[in-house]
Amino acid sequence: MDQTHPRPSPQRDPAPQAEVTSAGRPVVAVLNGPNLNLLGARNPEVYGRDTLADVERRCEERAAAYGLVADCRQSNHEGVLIDWVHELRASCVGLIVNAGGYTHTSVALRDALETVEAPVIEVHISDIHAREDFRHHSYVEQVAAAQIAGHGIAGYEEAIDLVARLAGAQAGQPDQPV
Repeated sequence: MDQTHPRPSPQRDPAPQAEVTSAGRPVVAVLNGPNLNLLGARNPEVYGRDTLADVERRCEERAAAYGLVADCRQSNHEGVLIDWVHELRASCVGLIVNAGGYTHTSVALRDALETVEAPVIEVHISDIHAREDFRHHSYVEQVAAAQIAGHGIAGYEEAIDLVARLAGAQAGQPDQPV
């Protein structure tokens, strides 16, 4: 079952001040957690054959269509992910996160994500609600504006669409600042 769960996000301002890159475009952060560096090789029957490089390319292209820059990062280390959230928390127009296994275990990452001033969108390639019971619980969803699960890597593009809508970007007008 495909899942998209929008949620109200009362603790966040709808239009945070975004850092503008040297190219003059606001940033949407895309953070990927443990084992996502193995996309295409790890359990392709669950996650598909697309690689993390494919995900990042698609995110960069989709973000550019809205006049945004995708800052894509991946780490297998919880503390590194938390440090990146702290670094990006006040400077991005949206933060997309696939926390991998930390989705179900990390209160510390959840607490860091709660400090992000822009909308946080949770993405999962597979439908975590149709998998093992332990995957049904998400600490991230408690602080996310939406959860997109089970849409494959297209879920990342959907998340960028949502961030752009929430930030007021205009699709197809990359020269227009957000």
